[in-house]
Formats: sequence, structure tokens, C-alpha cells
Amino acid sequence: MFENISEGTTYKSLINGEWIESTTKKTIEIYSPVDNSLVGKVQAFSKEEVDKIIENSKSAQKAWANKPINERAEILYNAANLLEEHVDELSKILQKEIAKDSASSTSEVKRTVDFIKFTASEGKHLEGQTIGADNFPGFNKNKLSFVTRVPLGVVLAISPFNYPINLSTSKIAPALIAGNSVILKPPTQGAISTLYLAEIFNKAGLPAGILNVVTGKGSEIGDYIVTHKDINFINFTGSTEVGRHIAKIADMVPILMELGGKDAAIVLKDANLELAAKNIVSGAFGYSGQRCTAVKRVLVVNEVADELVKLIEEKVKKLVVGNPDAGADVTPLISNKAADFVQELMDDAIAKGAKLLIGNKRDKNLIYPTIFDNVSTSMRLAWEEPFGPVLPIIRIKDMDEGISIANQSEYGLQSSVFTENVNDAFYVAQKLEVGTVQINNKTERGPDHFPFLGVKSSGMGTQGIRYSIEAMSRPKAIVLNLK
Repeated sequence: MFENISEGTTYKSLINGEWIESTTKKTIEIYSPVDNSLVGKVQAFSKEEVDKIIENSKSAQKAWANKPINERAEILYNAANLLEEHVDELSKILQKEIAKDSASSTSEVKRTVDFIKFTASEGKHLEGQTIGADNFPGFNKNKLSFVTRVPLGVVLAISPFNYPINLSTSKIAPALIAGNSVILKPPTQGAISTLYLAEIFNKAGLPAGILNVVTGKGSEIGDYIVTHKDINFINFTGSTEVGRHIAKIADMVPILMELGGKDAAIVLKDANLELAAKNIVSGAFGYSGQRCTAVKRVLVVNEVADELVKLIEEKVKKLVVGNPDAGADVTPLISNKAADFVQELMDDAIAKGAKLLIGNKRDKNLIYPTIFDNVSTSMRLAWEEPFGPVLPIIRIKDMDEGISIANQSEYGLQSSVFTENVNDAFYVAQKLEVGTVQINNKTERGPDHFPFLGVKSSGMGTQGIRYSIEAMSRPKAIVLNLK
């Protein structure tokens, strides 16, 4: 099925339904974070080629928008079925290209199958409405508004390295069911995984030009494609720094963004500590902490801090560290640069008096799971997002102090609160300045039909299957004036 994607280690790109190489003959080499071996080379498109690709997407979209929703949905169902047939194959690619552990890689692909199916079903429920004018003062019954939803046009989908298949699909599928064409700009590290995903949609029967994949250096084509006059919507997942930049230069183009986070787990004195520790460890160290929704700090009341810390430490000691193909829980980070930043934060915490319980061990880009106790708000680790397997524990006197520290963050993605008191749970939840509060569970994305959003520096707009479809479409009103 994937025979046309590559010639040896050089991968082509899907443009207008065909697999082509850039006329520049330039490529970008992608090396595995696991062993630094060459995974493959992807095309480096020029600005002139970007112009032609966008024109192709714009032209193809018109016919796609006129296609009945049930026919669009059928293609998505086909894509889901094809993806399901290749779970193991794509899981291995993720392990090699982004060093994602085996269980998480398989889970990502399977979850994406379900996402596509649900999107296809949800799209068929987006119905218009008829509104009469007689309920509004000054108007009579002689006006009727027929309101439908129409696509925006060409959607630019920019996906991150950590979930290249799932977070590309979370942009592609809702855009397609709404009637848009999509230009996918994948991350460099993760591009090969997304090229395989593109062929899934291609083989499912997607018309030529409705999904084009543009690979290339962000420094050369990144700003150019974002500011292109024929891009009608930008759907971005990535760092807050890049997100802010896109928001500044994108002018009046609507944007949906998922950015960084500093998600806190607040543990109160009556919490089920075993449950809290289990969720905190899972949330903090899954895919080595390289998730926007990872638990990135624990705020625990003094009365139960010692016991919780002990439980967390016991569970972290059981984590397996190593390579994805060896069944490890904690695997190498995406790059040495990423590991250097995590090391900076750990060094700063130690220098300022944090108590190292376990970890602070490094082998190139492999950071061993690390826990710091007695972290203070003067330390960078209390505020900055490490995107690595390091967990700071901050001791607090009560839930109000926990709320205060949590809300001082520039981020506002998610938080957790662990307590057996429902009144306290809702008290904390209502005061936290975040998009989502998890009660007695780790911070996490999903289920995918739930709203998913960040406030402050954590994002713009609301995702979730129905919300994403609505974001990438708009109401159109036709007013009938009766005599």
C-alpha cells in the first residue's frame, strides 16, 4: 500500500493525489532519537512550490465542498478502516522516528481510528436551521432566515512531533467533513509518520488536491505559508512561542491553537493517595513527559505530603527506562537540545535547594525519571514547562494556596484536583484558571468529543470533534422576504 511514498530512504510528498519530489532536489534528513540512525529524507519545498500547492488546494476545494456530507463521511470511514489495518506498522514507525514507547505508539494509532470514525458520524449531524423574524421586535412574519454551515476554504494544519498521527488527524478529519481542503505542514521530526497517514487518506478515495502535504524548513517556508493570502484557517499545535508568533503575523485569518501547559495536580488532605500517586506518575512520565497535558507539578497539602511523596517515589522506581523496542516506559527525548533544556531546569532546582529524590541521570538525550521535593516558587521548575520526565513537588498549607500558585502560571491548559470531598473538588475547579479541570484523574486529552481548550498562553479556540468542525466552518444565512 505504501510503495509509492519512498525511493529508498527518500520520501516523496503527497501533492494533488500523487507522490512527488521537490523541483529543488533539496531534502531534509531525519534521524532517530533512539540511536541517531537515519530514518529517512523528506522533501524541502520552495516558496514557489508552496504557491502552486496552495493554488491546487484552493481549486480542488470547490468540488469537495459541493460533495454531499454522506459521501465525505464514507471516505473518512474508509480511511479509518485502512488505518486500523496498519496499526502495528505505523506504531513501529512512531517508535523509530519520535522514540515513542511501544504502548503509547499503538494507542495513538488506535485512538486515531476511533477519532476518524466519530468525526464522520458527527459530521452527518451538522444540520441547518430556519429562523423566523417575528420573535424580534420591529419585524413581522414576512422574513425567514435559512442558516446552513459552509466550509472556510483552505485549512493549514500544522502538527507537532509528539503526536504526529493523532494531532494531524484531529485537524484533517474535521476540516474534511466540513468541506475544506487541507494543507498539512507536519513537524520535521514526525514528518515521515504523517506521510504514511496521508497515503491512508489518499487510498481511502480522497479526491486529488484535497489533502496536500508540504514538508520543508520552517525558517524558509514557515512564515510564508502562514501569511499566504489563500490560507483561510490555521490550525496549530505546538509551543507557545511559535503560537504567539503565528498569531501576530496571521493578520485576520482565524486560528485554532493548542499550545503549552504547566498542568498542576492539587492533592488535598482527604485524597485517595494511592489513586493520586498512580495518576500523577502516569500523567507525568507517559511518553517521557513530552505532552502538553502532562502533569508538570504537584501541589500537595503538608498533612499528606510525606505519604504521597513516598507512594510516588515507589511507583517511579518501577518505571522501565530505555528504548521503545525494549518495552521501556521512559524513552529518549526528541533531541539533545530538548534534554539540555530539561537539564537546565534540574540544575537550577538543585542550586536553589530542591531535594532530589530520584533521577537527575542522563545518557545523551535519555533523561531518567526524576522527582524533586520541596520545590519553591523561586525555582524555574515551578513555572517553566520541561517537556521531559521530571516532576517537581511543591508543598502547600491549604487548597487556597494551591489555587493561588496554580493560577500564577502564564499557562492555563488543565489541572487536576484529588479529594474525596465533592464540595472542595468543585470549589477548586471553579477557581482554577484553566480550560479543563480533572477531578480524581490525571490531566489528559479526551475523550475526543469533549471540549479541549487552553486559556492564557495555552491556546486559542476550542477543539473536540464537534467544536473543531464548527471552528472550520461558518454559518451562512439566506433571508427569504415574503410578500
